[in-house]
Amino acid sequence: MTRFAALLVLLNFGVGFPMSSADETTSADEIASADEAIGGREKRIVAAIETTIGQAGGEFRADRFAESGESIRRAMKQIEVAMKVASPAMFDAMTPSMDRIETAHALLELEGVTLPPFRRPGRPEANPSESGPDEGSMSETPPGESVDSDDSDRSDVPDVAEEISFVRHVAPILRGRCGRCHIDQTRGGFAIGSYAALMRGTREGRVVFPGDVIASRLIETIETGDMPRGGGSVPGNELATLKAWILAGAKFDGTDPNAPLPASPLPSDPDGSPSATDEPTMRRPSGSETVSFAADVAPLLVDNCRGCHLDANRASGGLRMDNFAQLLRGGDTGPVIVPGNGEQSLLVRKLRGNEGQRMPAGGRPPLSDGSIALISTWIDEGATLDGADESQPLTVMSQLAWAASASTEEKSERRQEIAGRSLKLALGQDAPPERITSDHFLTVGTVGEATLRRVSESAEGLIKEVRRTVPGVSGGEYFAGRATIFVLPRRYDYSEFAKMVEGRGVPADWSAHWRFDGIDAYVALVVAEADDDDAIEGRLLGPLTSLAIATKGTGVPRWFAEGVGRAVSVRESPPRDRSARREWEAETVEAIKATKTGARFLEGKVTPEQADRVGAAVAGSLLDRPFRRGFDQLLRHLDSGAPFDEAFVASFGGMPVDFLDRWLGRPPARN
Repeated sequence: MTRFAALLVLLNFGVGFPMSSADETTSADEIASADEAIGGREKRIVAAIETTIGQAGGEFRADRFAESGESIRRAMKQIEVAMKVASPAMFDAMTPSMDRIETAHALLELEGVTLPPFRRPGRPEANPSESGPDEGSMSETPPGESVDSDDSDRSDVPDVAEEISFVRHVAPILRGRCGRCHIDQTRGGFAIGSYAALMRGTREGRVVFPGDVIASRLIETIETGDMPRGGGSVPGNELATLKAWILAGAKFDGTDPNAPLPASPLPSDPDGSPSATDEPTMRRPSGSETVSFAADVAPLLVDNCRGCHLDANRASGGLRMDNFAQLLRGGDTGPVIVPGNGEQSLLVRKLRGNEGQRMPAGGRPPLSDGSIALISTWIDEGATLDGADESQPLTVMSQLAWAASASTEEKSERRQEIAGRSLKLALGQDAPPERITSDHFLTVGTVGEATLRRVSESAEGLIKEVRRTVPGVSGGEYFAGRATIFVLPRRYDYSEFAKMVEGRGVPADWSAHWRFDGIDAYVALVVAEADDDDAIEGRLLGPLTSLAIATKGTGVPRWFAEGVGRAVSVRESPPRDRSARREWEAETVEAIKATKTGARFLEGKVTPEQADRVGAAVAGSLLDRPFRRGFDQLLRHLDSGAPFDEAFVASFGGMPVDFLDRWLGRPPARN
């Protein structure tokens, strides 16, 4: 359905998204006076739901259907929460919102947005203790007094208005509508450059009173048309957002109340009016760009922002750059990139020292003028992404870009350098001299040379087993260069290696695992001198198979590589005892129940242990006869350079999420 046809349907139904700024969602005060049978907090809940639907309407009119769907999903959740405490009168007040959600739900699905079903709740029975308006409802609140005074006996009522975020919703509105006069300048003695400045107000006093829209002069000046000056206006849905935020307590949800509001200007809606809630969206290159994000910009960010914004336990300013999506989203003060305008982007202004503290911080040297100009040019050219996808870690993306032009020997040499640094990091000392180089592997570790040699020979011998599942490229090349095998004598050493090198713990039942980050490719495992060759091969087969899959193409997801390795390991290992097999199958069934949908699985909404169980079961199915031809075809497409999703569609006729949804409807394969 086209957008125009969708709007006609809305008009025919008489309900749905607002059509224009003159017909925006009912404001918070209008909703509050619509039904005197409900109290102040209940009115705020209804107002918050309407605000969320209003945001969805603005997003729908701008053809941002995915964002509109997320807003409707949030409104559905708000209805669900509100119904836990809703009185009959409150239910009646929410009925128009439910009508709008139903219509929006249908229209968004016609636009290809998948939403959970909306089941309209039943009207609750009356509770005599809550049958009338609670004392001190908004209609009876004297001007200047907080509407929270009527909620002393309703502390159990959840306030869904708290969904409004100062950082994500309010700050962009203030910056876009008021920034020219009260951020870039201080007209009228009023500055709103930060949350703290806004709450201080003007020389005459405060302009925001938490919980009280009537007393808040900020709202009064907007409603009377006094502000913004110069013929500007604040659309109804944005005004409703400001009111709902104030009614919920005007709370601050950032990390620093003195931090500046977003520096980026507001993008425009199709009708030419600015939209305060827009964020930059991911765009692919047109082919005319001179700067590559993956090869030029990502390495600069990785080298200079790691520890504060990449691979950081707590990202400074709320700005994470672990992947492109996070970079585009921005931090506590909003987006840091304005596509098409590098010099006005907060990222560039920070790097140049033109806005607040110069970056990078922490005593690191500033970027060269040439490096900053490179980033600015990339933004000027549209801030496009030429990596695999927006969720791929920047560390992986930048390394893959380097690896794409590096020779096999160059990759092997780089891995040998990384292996030495990793062992030194894990052991706190220089790497031991023992190392063995073979056709496919560099084997190093803290065990004796004889043990290292047994591991190296076992790994080379397993290549034949790996080839049964994963055919080699170019006559048998694997791992895009020699892979490293780290051999550690004790479980403690293995655990310390994962903690120091990878920054994570490993499950108690692990004794081997693999990793590929775009350049480095390795297996780490525990091997004691007393372990026989069968034990060593049993630990190596699964990780080596997974590593062969992971290094085979572009954007191969971990679930697929890990799943294939686990499935092969289970099939080739000696038969398990009956109780162990039952435990494995029971855990797999529970993992499938927890997974529910392909989207939940692919979005990482299950535990790592559950993901590994489901991945192994799915891979077991792919290796069986009904799907084996498609599996082999998928690997051939990866060999030819096709991205994983494209290769999957060509091999199985649909996206991975669709295949997983169908697969989850049947019992797991018995390995």
